[in-house]
Amino acid sequence: MAEPIRVKDLDPTLRDEMAGLLKGYDFSNCLSCGMCTAGCKYSDLIEDQDPRKFIRKVALGMREELANDPFVWNCNMCERCTVECPMGVNIAAITRAFRGKTPVPPGHLQIIADDHIRTGNQMAVEQLDYDETLEWLEEELQKELNDPNYKIPIDKPDADFMFGFNAREVKHYPHELQTILHVFYAAKANYTLSSKRWDATNICLFTGKNDEFQEISRPLFEEVERLNAKELIVTECGHAFRSSKMFERTFWKGKKFPVRHIVELYADWIKEGRLKLDKSKNPLPVTLHDPCNTVRKEGVYEPQRYVIKHVVEDYREMNPDGKYNICCGAGGGALAVAATKQQRMIKAKPKVDQLLATGAQIGCIPCHNCIDQFNDMNKFYKLKMKMHHLSTLIENALVPDDAPESPAAE
Repeated sequence: MAEPIRVKDLDPTLRDEMAGLLKGYDFSNCLSCGMCTAGCKYSDLIEDQDPRKFIRKVALGMREELANDPFVWNCNMCERCTVECPMGVNIAAITRAFRGKTPVPPGHLQIIADDHIRTGNQMAVEQLDYDETLEWLEEELQKELNDPNYKIPIDKPDADFMFGFNAREVKHYPHELQTILHVFYAAKANYTLSSKRWDATNICLFTGKNDEFQEISRPLFEEVERLNAKELIVTECGHAFRSSKMFERTFWKGKKFPVRHIVELYADWIKEGRLKLDKSKNPLPVTLHDPCNTVRKEGVYEPQRYVIKHVVEDYREMNPDGKYNICCGAGGGALAVAATKQQRMIKAKPKVDQLLATGAQIGCIPCHNCIDQFNDMNKFYKLKMKMHHLSTLIENALVPDDAPESPAAE
């Protein structure tokens, strides 16, 4: 029999403390019905993965037990539990608030935050490396586009948008940034990159440390303001998009401007006829993953579907999709917590089953965080699939301006 909870072990101040962090959140909304645990796809896969127990511990004031509860850092903060909650209790927000009380987050989380504050990006890319990477990409694009006059616009004032991307697109995957800039070129986009602050990610979305969260995101927004761009467009990175939207709503006090996901921009360009596409260039069956931060939390669902149906011949929807989508298992900072790869692969199994059920040969993963997980699960479960960002499929389908349009593109 489990050891009974003693009244002396309970701290009634914890509930009020957490409510203060969450701006007056009322824990009495929780009915203890267990629908959150039923909604969590990992509750029967991972020991102690039980959101109902977590929220009851918070409400009861079990401070010491919570400090050592694996759930706090095992939770992917995907909000799948919240979708099922009849009272709309946001357990991910409560988890994040409690994480913020941890002096030193596990794994590499705090190292990433410190690097971002120090260098302006999460990968600690130094200014010289950033400048040289853009110079190299410019040269590569001049050759690819057969345009010796091509220039990457940097610090261009009054552009239609400033592009905020992921430091991995500079340090590890510059070809992905090249792909995006190729699409921008095809659309004749009036945009700019910043020479100073360009990384839209913010690891403190996961650590819950709001002072550091603001310190990381504010300079990016100040760059949009300095360059007088009409809006901020964020790359295919769910946590970068969610971080930027959260900062805009909660902390930004400067000039107001829209913050949009790049898939929304792509959809607009296709509707406006600015991208000439031939979807027969992507003939293999493709399925689409819905990143939790983009779709469930920020509600961007239709644009990527509009785009993908114009760039691939055989699109196959996963089930469930949209806000009921199954998290890939890498969210909430799991990729940066060093000891979790085995656990990530266990959590990946429901998503693997979804993938296999579609019969698709290509997974379209419009998120940097998610695509790393999909690449890992692809190898671990021997799926023999290809995993691509949406930008890659768009680039594959591009038709030169002087080429006749294929009937398949209509």
